[in-house]
Amino acid sequence: MRNILFDNRSSEHLGDMAMWARSQAEDNSEQLARLRRNLRKAREQELTTRQREMVSLYYDQGMTIPQIAEQLGLNRSTVSRTLRRARERLYRFLQYSL
Repeated sequence: MRNILFDNRSSEHLGDMAMWARSQAEDNSEQLARLRRNLRKAREQELTTRQREMVSLYYDQGMTIPQIAEQLGLNRSTVSRTLRRARERLYRFLQYSL
């Protein structure tokens, strides 16, 4: 694969294009706030107790799947499957909330 080198002029042009794109983009802060509210609601209402615990350990506390498995005394595959099912439930809920 070839490496493409940019001279200063083309780099400035790319930076200008990025600034223009940001200035033309719509403000989506309201949609993000609604998504965060719905995500909190979905975590409380849609997930099982076990799924809620593992999601919290994985995403909120930054633990890895092997660490969660060791702490809870489960197989890594069980933790992985539970997290996948939790993500699927959250996705289905959030898909219809926007």
